[in-house]
Amino acid sequence: MAINEQMLKSIIEDVLKEMTTADAAPAAEAAPAAEAAPAESAAAAAEGVELTPIGEAKKGTDANEVVIGISAAFAEEQTTNIIGVPHSAILKEMIAGIEEEGCKARVIKVYRSGDVAVIGHDCAAEFSGSGIAIGIQSRGTALIHQADLPQLANLELFSQCPLIDLDTYRAIGKNAAKYAKGESPSPVPVKNDQMARPAYQARAALLYLKEVQHVVLGKKPVEMKVTFK
Repeated sequence: MAINEQMLKSIIEDVLKEMTTADAAPAAEAAPAAEAAPAESAAAAAEGVELTPIGEAKKGTDANEVVIGISAAFAEEQTTNIIGVPHSAILKEMIAGIEEEGCKARVIKVYRSGDVAVIGHDCAAEFSGSGIAIGIQSRGTALIHQADLPQLANLELFSQCPLIDLDTYRAIGKNAAKYAKGESPSPVPVKNDQMARPAYQARAALLYLKEVQHVVLGKKPVEMKVTFK
């Protein structure tokens, strides 16, 4: 069955109502405890990883570095991808893949847009010493970008985020590092399921709406220190 714009809007509204109802009672019960202790920071609440701002991102000089560009809500306001895989595990696998190829990973958070093409291109063209970057949204959509490509082009695109497992994220890191070294690797194998889009379309739209709530136009990208717990 085709899902038109009106139906998608209706589904999202229903999901939001369910979330509001489900969150109301626990929030009320937790109120006294919240008054007794200060609220945890978003970074501290993220399971498995803490992102600490280092400062405004600068252009790298190391030709063996790969920048991982993450969206504004990644590993902070949102902590898992569209199917519940923790951002900490995703980030750990991509960094491991990069390091396995003898390259270094640097993580930069992009605030000006939630578009994965913008995230990847900004990091590749403006900040990566090698000219290669991975861009990833909170819901898990990812790509590998190169500095001399147009924003809407890329080296590899991983658009069906419900089908991306941790092995694939590690392979994305490995391939990005290979591009940084001047190699021409075979594209990372990806699963393809024509039913994934209709099955996850409403949730993907909802997660993107939550993502862009944290977009700050004009805010400069920030380099992050990554600490795995």
